[in-house]
Amino acid sequence: MKEKELKTFLYRIQPKRVKLLKDGGTPEEQKLIGKHFDYLKKLTEKKVVFLAGRTLNQDKSSFGIVIFFAANEKAAEKIMNNDPAVKHGVFNAELFPYSIALIQKMHDI
Repeated sequence: MKEKELKTFLYRIQPKRVKLLKDGGTPEEQKLIGKHFDYLKKLTEKKVVFLAGRTLNQDKSSFGIVIFFAANEKAAEKIMNNDPAVKHGVFNAELFPYSIALIQKMHDI
């Protein structure tokens, strides 16, 4: 599918267990968060993920976002639901159609 035909989506994630942010998570949570990072890294290399990151606060308002491209909402849901940390219940996730309005020319951050 051509890039022009792709739609932009955002999924927001929040840890199901807020203490995970302070205690670093159980060994199983840590393993799944590592797989989550690897999953997003691969999708970034494939130019599916445009941006991924998280807030740095460590309370219940903390969240992460993934902005990415997919053919349609069904394909976007599949990408979100295949995130290992979402799939295995470490994070709650919510999908949104998204529109990028402005973007700064990239430079070294």
